[in-house]
Amino acid sequence: MKKTIINFFSEKLYIELTIAAVLFFVALVLDMLMDFIIYMLYFIIFLEIVRAVVNYIREERVSLSLLVDAFIILALREFIVNVVKVNKENLNTFEAIFTSSVNMNLLVLSGVIVFLLFIRYLSVISSQRYLLKDKNHD
Repeated sequence: MKKTIINFFSEKLYIELTIAAVLFFVALVLDMLMDFIIYMLYFIIFLEIVRAVVNYIREERVSLSLLVDAFIILALREFIVNVVKVNKENLNTFEAIFTSSVNMNLLVLSGVIVFLLFIRYLSVISSQRYLLKDKNHD
């Protein structure tokens, strides 16, 4: 426990916790929690795209994992928007998924997210860092 507390202050995790708590309370007071989440996801998407461009300029190669991360976050944002803001329908039966265009969209987005997570996994295990780490342990 003592090590956890020391780690909490040495890595300045209290800054992240404070910022997150302040943003959460502001979102609650303004009754804009979903909007805050959606805009934060937009911000993360922009960060990932900028990281990919900077990485391309610096190393002259495209980092697949950064781009896949951005697409995963974009798909999650679309999923959240469809679930919270657009979807006003009930799922009483399994067939209701296929009769509603919104529910079908959610099903497709779920498949896209699973596919992108699989691509992310493949990009990590085939990355140079991962492969070089395995060779160093042999």
